[in-house]
Amino acid sequence: MSEENIRIQDDLYEAVNGEWLKTAVIPDDRPTTGGFSDLDQDVEKIMMADFAAFAKGEKTTDIPEMKYAISLYKKVLDTERRNREGITPALGFLEKIKSVKTPEDLNDIAAYFTVNDINLPIQLSVQPDMENAEKHSVIVLGPDIILPDTTYYADDNPAGKQLLAVYSDMAAKVLSFTQLSGGEQKKYLEDTLAFDALVAAKVKSQVEWSEYYKCHNPMSVDEVASYVAPFDIKKLLADLYGDKAPDTIIVYDPKAIKEMSGYYSAENFEMYIHWAYVKALIGSTACLSEELASLGRTYRKVLTGVAADPAIEKQAYRVASMTYSEPVGVYYGRTYFGEEAKKDVVDMVKKIIETYKLRVRKNTFLAQSTKEEAVKKLSAIEIKMGYPDSVKEFWSTLVFDEGDSYFEAMQKLSAIRNKEGISRLLKPVDRTEWVMPGHMVNACYNPSSNDITFPAAILQKPFYSLKQSVSENLGGIGAVIGHEISHAFDNNGANFDEHGNLKNWWTEEDFAAFKELTKGMIEQFDGIEFHGGKVNGELVVSENIADNGGMGVTLEIMHTLEKPDFQAYFKNWARVWCMKAKEEYIQLLLASDVHSPAVLRANMSPRNFSEWYDAFDVTKNDKMYIAPEKRISIW
Repeated sequence: MSEENIRIQDDLYEAVNGEWLKTAVIPDDRPTTGGFSDLDQDVEKIMMADFAAFAKGEKTTDIPEMKYAISLYKKVLDTERRNREGITPALGFLEKIKSVKTPEDLNDIAAYFTVNDINLPIQLSVQPDMENAEKHSVIVLGPDIILPDTTYYADDNPAGKQLLAVYSDMAAKVLSFTQLSGGEQKKYLEDTLAFDALVAAKVKSQVEWSEYYKCHNPMSVDEVASYVAPFDIKKLLADLYGDKAPDTIIVYDPKAIKEMSGYYSAENFEMYIHWAYVKALIGSTACLSEELASLGRTYRKVLTGVAADPAIEKQAYRVASMTYSEPVGVYYGRTYFGEEAKKDVVDMVKKIIETYKLRVRKNTFLAQSTKEEAVKKLSAIEIKMGYPDSVKEFWSTLVFDEGDSYFEAMQKLSAIRNKEGISRLLKPVDRTEWVMPGHMVNACYNPSSNDITFPAAILQKPFYSLKQSVSENLGGIGAVIGHEISHAFDNNGANFDEHGNLKNWWTEEDFAAFKELTKGMIEQFDGIEFHGGKVNGELVVSENIADNGGMGVTLEIMHTLEKPDFQAYFKNWARVWCMKAKEEYIQLLLASDVHSPAVLRANMSPRNFSEWYDAFDVTKNDKMYIAPEKRISIW
């Protein structure tokens, strides 16, 4: 469908992207193509060539930590050794889990489990404290589940049953490589599925997790200990921190923790151990032989509709670039990101923030005191553009021995990373850290540090280019920048102040008005039919508020341009969200992603703004029309 036979007034997304959608081919080893995915593929291609050159000694870099990334890259590529060793490198690791027979045994080894990524019935980590973003707190939540969301476990959800069957078949095949007897393999698998079902009845759904500000639930360690006994969380904290163990921890998922009775009953403890064993086994497969690695990807491939494993060179690059994300991101930024572009985009961010302040001051539902607090928060936003100036010292400690197998190397690196994470409890929060590396095609807002991050890799066409018009750039990266800023004032971010602390800075009347507008945004998307399912307005509301705010603020800037091209603005907005995806992946996103489907992001936001109607003479006879009284512009 071309722009000639699909009217832009009826379907902006299809009119702009239709020709591309007809011919675009999704790679066999990916679930999507287009937009973000195409940029990611381009970055990956460039970086894979560089890694291959580094490995052959044909290229060098002055970033010392890159040598570790290259060494790990080579270990992944050493398939001769990996295939020869098979499952052997993981057997000792798995035997440690199998040897745990009682809750007392588990309490003695829980610190080892924590450091070595073996699943306890609680997840424990260290994160910035929501009420005091200058310090860290220990946080706990329930275990992960196999399926993407608790809704998949419903009796009337056939997708859940089909996916569990795929997981079971995969796990059975991987278990056959172990030293367990046939009867043990069957029992371990049955117990894994039973324990997973037990957990799924207690943990939060994706909709509940989407309201992340509600995760802040401080409890005394004594109270948590009473819920999780006979697991001894006090002993675990003492083993990890000695006499500096905290007496208060933050419970992210209170229901899962409070209803933990039964996890360790006589009939369930063995079930838990078998679950932990199978989870650790499947998690280990990626670092073992090619056959095991491919088997271990089976469930994820079916879940996302991916047909083939990535080429071994691609696997090696992905592992190395994720494990050493900051050094690799700094290398990418220094090599491929221009300072002229960086300055231009930083200037754009500053202009968007200033325009946002103007829009807040003109806001009609906020009291003056609330407006002043909002402007204060905007003024305090930290901009992280491109890539960090230098590599943090931690990355030089992320080392392994040359003689290590791929599995052994990854075990060591994981333990180093986990120990560093655990140690953060005793250190102040480092606000200079980047949560995204320079080679990632993405952007984000961090409510705990009130900062926005734009990695170098996203600052390319169609999002941004010095060769694109200002109108196109505002419809691309400008709207994305405005989107991330708007997260400071979405249904989650609105609960945090300019320092990143969970704090109410609203008047009661203002927050009630804001919640009413939020309700309108939920209703605008809720129940829209999409690929046989329906959009959950509650799940996607925060991202829709951000899209709405990003468009509102950049359209305001458009009016200040000497020659604004609103048609170019909206067309590039639609181009940015262009995506072709495997059907399985579409269903996964619909059920669990906090972002609306890409086509709806392209087509829904413009309808809320008069500029859309003026740009293309959209009338009530056109499909992309909504009545003025139903249009929403929160920020």
